[in-house]
Amino acid sequence: MSALVVNKKILRFKNDLHEEFNKTLNSRVNEYLKNNKAGRYANLEMVIKTIFMFVLYLCPYFMFLFGIVQSVWLFYLMAFLMGLGKAGIGLSVMHDANHGAYSRKKWINTLIGYSLNLLGGNATNWKIQHNVKHHTYTNVAGMDEDISPKGGILRFNPYSDVKKYHKWQYIYAWFLYGLMTMSWIIVKDITQFIDYTKEGWLKKQTKSVTRAWIWLILTKILYYSYILALPLLFTSLPWYHIVLGFVLMHYVAGFTLGIIFQPAHVMEENAFEDSQESDTIEENWAVHQLKTTCNFAQKNKVLSWYVGGLNYQIEHHLFPNVCHVHYRKIAKIVRETAEEFNIPYKSYPTFTSALISHGKMLYALGR
Repeated sequence: MSALVVNKKILRFKNDLHEEFNKTLNSRVNEYLKNNKAGRYANLEMVIKTIFMFVLYLCPYFMFLFGIVQSVWLFYLMAFLMGLGKAGIGLSVMHDANHGAYSRKKWINTLIGYSLNLLGGNATNWKIQHNVKHHTYTNVAGMDEDISPKGGILRFNPYSDVKKYHKWQYIYAWFLYGLMTMSWIIVKDITQFIDYTKEGWLKKQTKSVTRAWIWLILTKILYYSYILALPLLFTSLPWYHIVLGFVLMHYVAGFTLGIIFQPAHVMEENAFEDSQESDTIEENWAVHQLKTTCNFAQKNKVLSWYVGGLNYQIEHHLFPNVCHVHYRKIAKIVRETAEEFNIPYKSYPTFTSALISHGKMLYALGR
């Protein structure tokens, strides 16, 4: 993780800085995992959560597909629950699997990771954008696509151009978050595949670019077939209710994902870097993660359970190949070690306080 080629440049971290902190932290966390029954992978809690999230997504679907739900209002409730289930699978299940953190068996991680394709997305795209770009170069403008959204409608970093309409983004951004997964299934997966093919990322990620394209097209057809075509053909609901239910499901999922992921990085206290300014990030990689990431609502057990421990974003960025069920215990080790070496460890006490800070950052970046 010390270097990566970006636009024919090599970006490097100065890993000789804070080297002792890095060694001490890894040693302590590895010692904890060594003494833990499940090691770094999923335990019974994780298996139960996996079943729950898939039931939350699939059960409402089959209830209206088989005519168990007749009322229009109940249908919309089912669509709402499917949205929560879709987001829950993404946050709590697929995420760990595509990081290789669900199981020590690669085929299990691969199988569960492809649940993203079942939800209309694409696991290969996600691994490139999230695992490679975002996790390696967190909050580095020009590299981390999470803070450099295409189209320029939103400004998430201080190194991108300011447009006149950005002064209103602290208001309209919340609405746009709900369109996140809709964007993935309609436009983003295709455009990313084109970009990643041209840039060579797809070739690095998969054995066959052609097979990856075929898999993308086939899984998109599968998704639209079961989520739209089957309900339109085999239920008595008018087509416009089916389409509106589809939009509602995606809006709930997208909004949920947006308000969980954005308060981890686009925050008042977090640092940002620019890949165009230099070929070196003047920091150790692990310390860079601490400077660009923050936690929130660590004592909220219900929220932590649903969001897959992603309110422990610091621990996730430092140890992405560790299943999130261990983050709560690891967090104590990380915090104490950071304090020992006088390195910042940022955490907002509540989810609300994190959202307020994110809103303030959106406001500041709009100006």
